[in-house]
Amino acid sequence: MQQLQFSSFQFRFKNSENKTAIFDVIRKKFIILTPEEWVRQHVIHFLIEEKKYPKSLINVEKVLQVNGLRKRYDVVVYLADGSIYVLIECKAPEIKISQATFDQIAQYNMTLQAQYLMVTNGLNHYFCQMDFLEEKYQFLRDLPDYPNVTI
Repeated sequence: MQQLQFSSFQFRFKNSENKTAIFDVIRKKFIILTPEEWVRQHVIHFLIEEKKYPKSLINVEKVLQVNGLRKRYDVVVYLADGSIYVLIECKAPEIKISQATFDQIAQYNMTLQAQYLMVTNGLNHYFCQMDFLEEKYQFLRDLPDYPNVTI
């Protein structure tokens, strides 16, 4: 697989039916390794190992309803109170990040109301903080670390 613009992470692989699979630590199973899955797995390890996001609050590839249509998001990180902290859209490295990519994640976020957005193809990463009052987002240099909130 292609080298991505992330730190080096340790992954578990296995071959099954002439296909390579990668172990997803969130879904706790092997997933067929596609270019998009390669990016998604790097994002998951980035969140856990670098940003210190708790595994128990990360959700991967779930279906949601957006304007009556069934859509699938890549990665969501929750806060302890159940609100959505980060919504992440992953694309394969050969897919150029465009305005349409941002429109897709912004449409999802109208339903989810995440505080932060991340869009990546593994080579280019874009981070945004939402401003729901002004109905816009502000680009950031990086995602914040997981908030150290005490209950």
